[in-house]
Amino acid sequence: MNREEYVRERFAREDEVLRSIPKGLEERGMPRIGVPPETGKALQILVGISGARRVLEIGGLGGTSAIWMARGLPPDGRVLSLEINPDHVAFAEENVRKAGLSDRVSYRLGDARKSLETLEREGHRFDFFFIDADKEGYPFYLEQAIRLGGPGAVITLDNLFFHDRIFESENREAPVEAIRETHRLLEADDRLDVTILTVGDGLAVARVK
Repeated sequence: MNREEYVRERFAREDEVLRSIPKGLEERGMPRIGVPPETGKALQILVGISGARRVLEIGGLGGTSAIWMARGLPPDGRVLSLEINPDHVAFAEENVRKAGLSDRVSYRLGDARKSLETLEREGHRFDFFFIDADKEGYPFYLEQAIRLGGPGAVITLDNLFFHDRIFESENREAPVEAIRETHRLLEADDRLDVTILTVGDGLAVARVK
């Protein structure tokens, strides 16, 4: 048993709904990706201890992370998830419904960049952010999260190690370079207090000062 297996077995157990999502993704021909249990549980706890009531997720896919985060919210808390693919939204909503969380999780279909700009124009504010979408968009999503959050908001970003490809100096693929740029932005931005947790594929946790 390795460290991840130990944590999953003792501290981040998935219920039947969460366990069914990877198989459902495969059956529908969708990418079989989603946060691992240890990352999901970390998000749930971070949402809870931050006192967040309004969570914005960028990248919904099967609903795994939305379910974890919704379970960390108080009764009046809500998760809004931005997702570009209507099939992903339909499947995520199905899983959220099975988890009994339809009153806490909603989806906005469309390009996340446009949705974020619309949310800002409409005056929406959020306490907690989870970014797990196209990697090339991370620098933009990070800036928009800062603008939509303000002081005290918590911003989390997944895949900050990108399967360790960021450490391959010869790798110049666009997603890899975008994650490297995100690292530079996180490190240099004096509006943020940041660390990267070595959970899953690297989870950045930033607090807006």
